[in-house]
Order: sequence, then C-alpha cells, then structure tokens
Amino acid sequence: MTNRPPLPPFTRDTAEQKVRSAEDGWNTCNPERVSLAYTQDSVWRNRNEFLHGRPAIVAFLARKWNRELDYRLIKELWAFTDNRIAVRFAYEYRDDSNTWFRAYGNENWEFDPHGLMRVRHASINDLPITPDARLFHWDRAMPRPAGHPGLSELGL
Repeated sequence: MTNRPPLPPFTRDTAEQKVRSAEDGWNTCNPERVSLAYTQDSVWRNRNEFLHGRPAIVAFLARKWNRELDYRLIKELWAFTDNRIAVRFAYEYRDDSNTWFRAYGNENWEFDPHGLMRVRHASINDLPITPDARLFHWDRAMPRPAGHPGLSELGL
C-alpha cells in the first residue's frame, strides 16, 4: 500500500496541507489522477449520488467535468480530528449554454492509515451568477496561485 501524505493523525498544519492538496488535485479536472487520493473501496455521497469504489469515482468525475466547464475550486479547512477532516468549499463553473454558477458546499472526509480517503460526504448548492460576479480567476486546470485569496478573504 502506498502512503499519501500527510498521514493521520492530523495536526492543524497537516490537515491544511491535506485540504490544499485535495483542492489542487480537483483543479486539474483529471478524474484518474483525482481518484488516486481515495481507497479502492472508497464510499461517497455527493449531493444525491452514492458511489462506491474508484471506477465509480472516475466515471462520476468525468461526467461532472464534462458538464461543469471552466471549473475552479477553493477549499478551506473547517475542523479536524485524528483521521477526519471537515471542509467548506466553493467552486465556479459554466454550463454549455455559458451560464455561470458558484457552487457552495461542505464535505466530511475520513482517511485510512495510509492517508487515502475512504469516506466522503458532500452537500452542495448551486447559485447562478453573472460573468462579472466571478471571483476565481486563474488559468484553468491549474492550482490556485499562492497569492489568490481564499474563501474567508473573499467573504464567501
């Protein structure tokens, strides 16, 4: 089994590293790469979908990023314990009719001893926004630049 640091038990610093690593991974919009952060038998609830295992995760993410164009995500640590992390997040995307959205959500994560996520519960709400209301501006499929404000700094 390959370790995916940082490993539990988490400290504030390692939990923040884990959150930023997840954010950076999801911003690649690469389903196969993102799926490697999860156990082979990972269990998800995402909105009203229930997934089990990496193949289902890859298929879900491929569908997601085929619908959610120009996707950009920011995650922020909310709370943590030994092997669990809670985050809040927001992401912006447009659909194929060029309508922009900002999605707001919360996730609860549980990790195995190797640092792979074995459980993910996500609750998400979408809000249509105008193009001039967008706040996430960086090159697509890239990590958020170090100087770009986070959710708290943006007042989200």
